[in-house]
Amino acid sequence: MDPWFGGRRPNTLSVSAYFSKQTDISSNYYNNSMSNYYSGYPYYGGYGGMYGGYGGSYGYGYNNNYELAYDPDKSIMMFGLSAGYGKRLNWPDDYFQFMATLNYQLYMMHDWAYFLVQNGNCHNINLELMLQRNSIDNPLYTRRGSQFSLSVSATPPYSLWDGKDYANMSDNDESKFKLIEYHKWKFKAKIFSPLAPTAVKRTPVLMTRVEYGFLGSYNKHKRSPFETFYMGGDGMSGYSSTYATETIGLRGYENGSIAGNGGYSSYGYAYSRLAMELRYPFLLEPSSTIYGLVFAEAGNAWRDLKSFNPFDLKRSAGVGVRIFLPMIGLMGIDWAYGFDKVDGSRSAGGSNFHFIIGQEF
Repeated sequence: MDPWFGGRRPNTLSVSAYFSKQTDISSNYYNNSMSNYYSGYPYYGGYGGMYGGYGGSYGYGYNNNYELAYDPDKSIMMFGLSAGYGKRLNWPDDYFQFMATLNYQLYMMHDWAYFLVQNGNCHNINLELMLQRNSIDNPLYTRRGSQFSLSVSATPPYSLWDGKDYANMSDNDESKFKLIEYHKWKFKAKIFSPLAPTAVKRTPVLMTRVEYGFLGSYNKHKRSPFETFYMGGDGMSGYSSTYATETIGLRGYENGSIAGNGGYSSYGYAYSRLAMELRYPFLLEPSSTIYGLVFAEAGNAWRDLKSFNPFDLKRSAGVGVRIFLPMIGLMGIDWAYGFDKVDGSRSAGGSNFHFIIGQEF
């Protein structure tokens, strides 16, 4: 809200709120769809409509009304509030910043079959602390500098004093996760190294990246199904049947194939991701920025912290291009080949195209 809040150095104070709702498809919709498919053309000739046919008005239509497909009794709603304060530090140097954010999320489930908790309300109250350092020279095409961040978000340890016997409670018992508890740790680092003098306009750059994330619990019988990791693919967080996961991209593999595609029981509680990118700019103008890249990356996700192995990684390599237009933002396309098999698959990740809008991998 105010970059100079509370002093002579750039400080930030932010407040935000949001609400979202997703409804499921009614089971009657599937039955009606199949009925329409076989029932006939109602108006023009054929088998079994008004004048026979194969299902829909005027011969070819599947007269499905998608608005009727939504079932308001099957839904997930999420409401959230957050307030954060950030402060620029002068030690160890002026590139450091500290951010503290208090978050509240309310999940309201009604017969939501895609999640462990299908009915009830779940409350997530957590405090996130982040220490970061940012010394990059240009956010659109970075030639030099680095970005580091270390964050922890934690809820109160309710299970330490509420007196409930979680060992004998079923996982789909709504009272078990009414008050969500966890502690989540993340480390991210990017280093940009110019491969030619920065005075050269079209300077090739080597970007190296390291990421780790861990989701822990205070009670082994109350592992949080919220805030887990969904890994694989383009990293876009568009569709989610839970709204309670963090999306991590890994090119060369399908979305969620590393962790998440197998339902709520397959989400990750730990992940790692490593990457190297060689970038070369084709166009660096105020009106647009275009650069190509060649990359190799590796990563994996694990369903429990004990299984974490930093050397057990799924590898991939590929090429891509990035385009930044002021009116649209960042767009990109990558082709990547995954060299390793994922759990439950007989083949390697193989050839995959990935599209991105508004974010980096």
